[in-house]
Amino acid sequence: MSVPILLYIILFFYVPIWGWLMAFQNYKPALDFWKQKWVGLQQFRFLFEDDTFIQTIRNTIGMSLINLVLGFSTAIILALLLNEIRVSFLKRTIQTVSYLPHFLSWVIAAGIVATSLSVDDGIVNILLMKLGLIHEPIMWLSEGKYFWGIVGASNVWKEVGWNTIIYLAAITSIDPSLYEAASMDGANRYQKMRYVTLPGIKATFIILLIINIGHILDAGFEVQYLLGNGLVVDWSQTIDIFVLKYGIALGNYSLATAAGMFKTVVSVILVVIANSIAKRLGEERLL
Repeated sequence: MSVPILLYIILFFYVPIWGWLMAFQNYKPALDFWKQKWVGLQQFRFLFEDDTFIQTIRNTIGMSLINLVLGFSTAIILALLLNEIRVSFLKRTIQTVSYLPHFLSWVIAAGIVATSLSVDDGIVNILLMKLGLIHEPIMWLSEGKYFWGIVGASNVWKEVGWNTIIYLAAITSIDPSLYEAASMDGANRYQKMRYVTLPGIKATFIILLIINIGHILDAGFEVQYLLGNGLVVDWSQTIDIFVLKYGIALGNYSLATAAGMFKTVVSVILVVIANSIAKRLGEERLL
């Protein structure tokens, strides 16, 4: 049964690696691959001497860290709260409503976010003005200082329910006798969450953290591309958008390959480092 999965991984993840050779060429589509001009590390030097790419790395890391922190904290908090709901119908309803946005494409989700943040009739501006927190509408999508927060909040809204599922599954595997022992010791519900539930899902949290650290240079593409505009390009452009704009769109496939190769190599290094740190601390690890 695992053979189709292995074939899929080999075909789509390992076979294309030979294409990394383009990063060391001045690749021209019209020429045979082995007749291309080899330029060594020229593409990589160009990347790291380009201020736009350095700015892109800053944006990618910034948004990734925001997504990482908000994604983990909100998913764990929601899982803990859902676990404390005793009415099963209410629990299932909240869980279903929370993970429904996951099934929306980012095209639809970004449209909802943009409409909610619009200056004229956006619900966010209307609500903030009704509460007296602002005196005039804010142009949320026209100022770069708001963009990272908008991306983080959008990701939380879209994925928090889905991310909660794995923590709820981990909670169900905790031995019920631990809760019974805590009750006999006089622990209240908050103390049970702190001393029983959280330690019980610690291993799951560590494994997911290690995996997500490997995606620190993968802040996303769709939401930044759809919500971004010329006014916030200095804050919205990620490595994936850079590859599309300055690599694929301009036919500079060697530059695009070099940027993608940089992402992959750094991601592997980060996973290995995070895994090693977890091992030294005696925590769960991937390897």
